[in-house]
Amino acid sequence: MARPSGGGPLFLKGNIMFRFLLLALVIGSFGSAHAQTAPSASDIASYTGLHLAAHEGDVDVINRLIGAGADVDIRDRSQRTPAHVAAFASHDDALTALANGGADMNALENRVYDVLTIAAVANDPEMVSLAMELGNAPDLITSVYDGTALIAAAHLGHHDVVARLVDGGAPLDHINNLAWTALIEAVVLGDGGPDHIKALQILVDAGADKSIGDRDGVTPLQHATSRGYAEMVEILQ
Repeated sequence: MARPSGGGPLFLKGNIMFRFLLLALVIGSFGSAHAQTAPSASDIASYTGLHLAAHEGDVDVINRLIGAGADVDIRDRSQRTPAHVAAFASHDDALTALANGGADMNALENRVYDVLTIAAVANDPEMVSLAMELGNAPDLITSVYDGTALIAAAHLGHHDVVARLVDGGAPLDHINNLAWTALIEAVVLGDGGPDHIKALQILVDAGADKSIGDRDGVTPLQHATSRGYAEMVEILQ
């Protein structure tokens, strides 16, 4: 039977329960297993050199160690560089010192995250802007989902971060390996509340393609309609 083209009653009655169950399975199976992981207490206890200075935000030590020839991109046991550690600790000055010392701002740790996506998930708009200023590419493919920092921010409803990423040139219509764009994630992984509504509005105002559907062809508007997210429906129509 052909799928209805709109978001009307036939669409709502079709496979909606299956979609919700599939979405829950996707989130449950992958979300916790592949989430960002900040340095643990045992990681921090093992840190020396640039990793420790980055965690503590000690710019003087960072500059001294780099000047003495320390490897600015040295990895910890989770493949985090000192720049990743500085991002998790939200130390802007430490991140700047590392970048000025030659740190690779597009390095990925073992869960495939860069500084920019770490800052986006942490809802740290200032570090998001700083990371891009220091050379972190807004179109970098990150996470096991082959996503971007913008998709992560839209998923979480971090609208201030979404705005900064859009201004920084982040790709609006990147499709991850779940076949979701930032618009779709703002709907299907959001709660329909004010934060996700603002994120959605920013994306639409910036020109994100509302016609791109998921792998079943279901558009952001249809997803919003099926969930009863009236304000999102109005934005997407």
